[in-house]
Amino acid sequence: MAATTSGAVKAYLEGLAFGVPVFRDGPRPGQAEPYIVVTEAVSTGLDGPGNGDFGAPDAEINIIETVTVDLIQRARIKIGGITRNAERYGLAEAIAHALHGCRLTAHTAPVHAVRVQDIDRFPISDNRTRSSITVIIRRQLLATEVTPA
Repeated sequence: MAATTSGAVKAYLEGLAFGVPVFRDGPRPGQAEPYIVVTEAVSTGLDGPGNGDFGAPDAEINIIETVTVDLIQRARIKIGGITRNAERYGLAEAIAHALHGCRLTAHTAPVHAVRVQDIDRFPISDNRTRSSITVIIRRQLLATEVTPA
């Protein structure tokens, strides 16, 4: 079981065998492209309609958490004087399609919905492309996440 949302997304994506390493919050130094970086809690808020009675100590509290999944790829590669595209076109869309509607069963908290909001593609910089997938996750907030150990 993954203790964090980024860990659950990482576990899910690794299980899909896209052949791309997945990291939480950043790649290891010197990591070659392509790779995926999952950043959790970009934005977090209460899921108004999905919450129980706040007066009850056992009430289920649900949140809406925004996660970004960044796909970093090498844009071009030079082979014997010829420059070719190195980017795997359609990979970001395949990742987004796989995430949309998945259950993230590795998460310790019950996940109610996973929805891909959009894919942003950033201009090539340092011969790298970056596609950022915004994912909205509706899930339960566990008491262990907010209670100090």
